[in-house]
Amino acid sequence: MPNLEPRLQRRYDQLVHEHIAPLQGVAAGLRAVPALTRSFASTQAAWRFWTNPSITLPDLARPLIDVARDAVPVECLDFALVVIDWSQLHYHKHTRKLDRVSLTNTKDPGYELLTALLISDSTGQPIAPLCQDLRAADGIHSTRFDKPRRAVTKLDRLGPVMRYVHEQQLGKPAVFIIDREADSVAHYRRWVRQGRLFLIRADDNRRVLHAGKSRLFPEIVQQLRQDGAFHGSREVLYHGAKARQSVAEAVVILDRPAKCQQGTIIKPGRAVSLRLVVAQVHNADGELLAQWLLLTNLPASVSAEQVALWYYWRWQIETYFKLLKGAGLHLEQWQQETASALARRLTVAAMACVLVWRVARNESPEGETLRALLTRLSGRQIKRSVGFTEPALLSGLYVLLNTLEIIEQYDVQELRRLVEAVLQPAPEPLPRRPHKHRSTKPESG
Repeated sequence: MPNLEPRLQRRYDQLVHEHIAPLQGVAAGLRAVPALTRSFASTQAAWRFWTNPSITLPDLARPLIDVARDAVPVECLDFALVVIDWSQLHYHKHTRKLDRVSLTNTKDPGYELLTALLISDSTGQPIAPLCQDLRAADGIHSTRFDKPRRAVTKLDRLGPVMRYVHEQQLGKPAVFIIDREADSVAHYRRWVRQGRLFLIRADDNRRVLHAGKSRLFPEIVQQLRQDGAFHGSREVLYHGAKARQSVAEAVVILDRPAKCQQGTIIKPGRAVSLRLVVAQVHNADGELLAQWLLLTNLPASVSAEQVALWYYWRWQIETYFKLLKGAGLHLEQWQQETASALARRLTVAAMACVLVWRVARNESPEGETLRALLTRLSGRQIKRSVGFTEPALLSGLYVLLNTLEIIEQYDVQELRRLVEAVLQPAPEPLPRRPHKHRSTKPESG
């Protein structure tokens, strides 16, 4: 972070290392590394850092962007895949957080997190979060700007996020992958006009023009099946069982008037031609298990099989949310009392996740050895077929960093001497002498 003074730079590095330590569900703060003598001192320092007005969210996020710029030329072939999704952060019992908003209902207070996660187009491995927005009562707290801004609808926030990613000049064209929340005719037209590439899961009952006729998507799928357009793509796992995926595609035209969220018809827009990629998953008996209807404006050079695979990799953002919330950092137990402070800490925690991903995707012999070591240090039981998990790497990396810092302060032989001196078996107790008991028999006179 070149814009930070050395003291704050050291504090940032310290916080990243502390966030590598997975927290227990009841943890209020983060674990202290050996350089700090007390957990309370570490927590106090963290609070001061997150509330320091001279440090902005873009400052904290700059290392994430730097990681992305360095990784794209090496780990992405033709495109930089950017998965965008939302996650609700529930804080039912955190009454000191006065800027919470209602999520599913008025009895479900918390914050709404939007993340744009960069992944590789060749391996699907996560690289770094490019942007994180936290919606609170006072607006959107984002790594894209210094101060909170007025909250707009979910879909209307996508355009500025796409523009921000484009401005980062990653070196490869960005492809935005989003679930069904982004299926909007008005936004398709806007993104095509702005030159954005996208891959969106569409609603099953959308009506479009296909082969000169107005048809619903199920009708198009039936026509593709009758024409024998489906062909086997690859073997996949569906709920842990082996299955087979097949794909087909067609060109469709969106020419219907767009509607706003309230259902009011907006002025008809320009017709947009898109590719409809249908991905189906069948079991060994031919039974249909799942179906995805994907709309994209990717060029024909990207095959339908590749489009389906890229959408399948969208699940990486779910694993990121899981790492933040349940399997590692326990985000929903953090005690920061404002969305501003929470967003700052969240940005630091994202950098800890980036370090773990870097270890996970390293294919060198040293990387494999390090993953085995970290898994062993974590103390977690991992299936042999799995090898490692990201939460295990997170936990093991914390132990390793602590160990490295300890052996810089103590010689190994000195550590052995301390252990032997304290934990050596206790000496055998001395044998007790038998006591001479006086006779209670009365003396004869």
